[in-house]
Parts: sequence; structure tokens; C-alpha cells
Amino acid sequence: MGYDIRMARLVSGESIIGKYNAEKQQIDDPAVLQTVQAQQGVQVMMLPFGYPFDNQYGGSISERHIVYYYQKCPEEMQTKYLEATSSLTLSSGGLGNVDLTKAPVGGLIRGK
Repeated sequence: MGYDIRMARLVSGESIIGKYNAEKQQIDDPAVLQTVQAQQGVQVMMLPFGYPFDNQYGGSISERHIVYYYQKCPEEMQTKYLEATSSLTLSSGGLGNVDLTKAPVGGLIRGK
């Protein structure tokens, strides 16, 4: 099942990312986005919305607390969010230059 991952700005001024629930008109499992100054420019940090008191992703934020939905949520940001909320690592690429028509590295498996 694919999620509708959205970035939004709350009435409090915080930027969040989460799973949009159209039926309940809310953002589920919200994460707060914080910008951090770095030598290369600005980096984005993603934390559970209740951090530091709640270290788990969960809960929901009603749409009535949202003043703005960002038009696009970068794919890399969606991937990082899904990895953080599911404890899974998602592949960002294919198999690279692997040619599946050639024999595997260990050799061919011979029939009887």
C-alpha cells in the first residue's frame, strides 16, 4: 500500500511531514522538520513530532492546524521519512549495472 506523504506548515510555524489520512482529514505519524546550519549550507533534520519527550513516531495532527501544504514533497524526503517510521531501509536504485543474463559469480548450477 502506498502512502500519501505530505509536507505541511502548521499554525505554530513548524514544518512537518507525515502520512495524509483523507478520511479523517489529518496527518498521521507526523515528524517535525528542522533546518540545521552546516558548512555546506543547510541540512534538514527529521524528528518525531513529540521529541524529546516522545521518541516514537505516532499520533496525528488535524488538518485544522495546517495553514499550508507544500506543493511537492521531495522523493528523497519521503524515502527518509518511510525509513524512519517503519525501521526499514528502502532501496533508492535498481541493481546498477548487473546483467542478469550472465552466470552468477559463484558459477552455473548444472542440471542432473
